[in-house]
Amino acid sequence: MFLYILALVVLYYVYRWISEMPRVPDKGNKYVYITGCDTGFGNLLARHLDQLGFRVIAGCYSEKGEEDLKKSCSERLTVTHLDVASKDSVAKVAAFIKDIVGARGLWAVVNNAGVAVPSAPCDWLTIDDYTSMLNVNLNGVIAVTLSVLPLIKKAKGRVVNVASVFGRVSPTGGPYTVSKYGVEAFNDSLRINMQMFGVKVLCIEPGFFKTNVTNSDLHSKTVIALWERLPQEVKDDYGPDYLNNCTCLDLFFKMSDGDLMKVVSCMEHAVSAVRPRTRYSAGWDAKFFWLPLSYMPTWLFDYIMKPRL
Repeated sequence: MFLYILALVVLYYVYRWISEMPRVPDKGNKYVYITGCDTGFGNLLARHLDQLGFRVIAGCYSEKGEEDLKKSCSERLTVTHLDVASKDSVAKVAAFIKDIVGARGLWAVVNNAGVAVPSAPCDWLTIDDYTSMLNVNLNGVIAVTLSVLPLIKKAKGRVVNVASVFGRVSPTGGPYTVSKYGVEAFNDSLRINMQMFGVKVLCIEPGFFKTNVTNSDLHSKTVIALWERLPQEVKDDYGPDYLNNCTCLDLFFKMSDGDLMKVVSCMEHAVSAVRPRTRYSAGWDAKFFWLPLSYMPTWLFDYIMKPRL
């Protein structure tokens, strides 16, 4: 019986591998809009899709990011300044894209831009801390998507949203997990809404990778700065040793995977495959720790994630 089950599992994965191999034709006439292309996943994806022959429209927040990307890519790639938290910036880029793509529409938008600080216990933060991150990680995703959705519907294209394993579990305080849960919800509702138009809505859920989002030095400095501004009564609640012993996610930051192409390959498949997956879990920690943990009973999750000082 076991061998029959094993054979069925093997056949399923072989069938899935074969069915997912075909790529869309005519890449040279397909435009892909990517946010957050200064560094990390977005930067690598822009370069990768450019090499594959797609016409990439890369949104960068900094002038340096724009210049570096221009130097390393072909003339097919178009770089534009983009601040996803600014309504004016999002609308300006959407109008720019509409002029470029014309009647053919936009093949895909990849919502990659995001930030990860401040992250700390919830009662260390203010509503402004939450708002600043939600404006980028969640409202930015929604704003960018809605700004180009008519163009994607015209092309019967794709919306690719970069969430996180922290859109499935919430082991730390602060707005990051809140924003990623929101991205998951927006992704699911949009996927259902867009089915009748032939638009595919796909979600990437990376684990821990070595990017600015998992920069342990940046997180440590931010936590120290947040601690310093706390009222004394809150510091007393946590005790004088909390800051030194609060390793929280430090171990996972230090064990972050340096192979960013594991995520970029998922993004590329979502953009270019004839039959893309609905969800992509990138990284061994995502597949074998965080996602299984999301299906555990709440009491077990709480026990595993409980701070141990």
